[in-house]
Amino acid sequence: QVQLMESGGGLVQAGGSLRLTCEASGSIFSHNAMGWYRQAPGKERELVATAFSGGVTTTADSVTGRFTISRQNGLNTVYLQMNSLKPEDTGVYYCNFRHLSHPIDYWGQGVQVTVSS
Repeated sequence: QVQLMESGGGLVQAGGSLRLTCEASGSIFSHNAMGWYRQAPGKERELVATAFSGGVTTTADSVTGRFTISRQNGLNTVYLQMNSLKPEDTGVYYCNFRHLSHPIDYWGQGVQVTVSS
């Protein structure tokens, strides 16, 4: 089992910045991926960014250039730096963890991000 603890959500004006943090603990194997998804009201959950243990990172087209994902492997921690936030970035952001050898998803409880116009 893997447990995830998220922090860093909040309310910010458009153009502002927030940083989300997710710490993983439990039975963690070295080859894994940590990422962030978000879900806006009335919409499906969507992938925002992923950071693989080997160093590769990916971001969705909608946030590329504004959001940066990074991680500290030794601490099993992933960060999402969100800059130039827009009202459409509003939603609940969920941390995700997946072992690459086992297609099982672990989820955090979610943090609310609200961007006012």
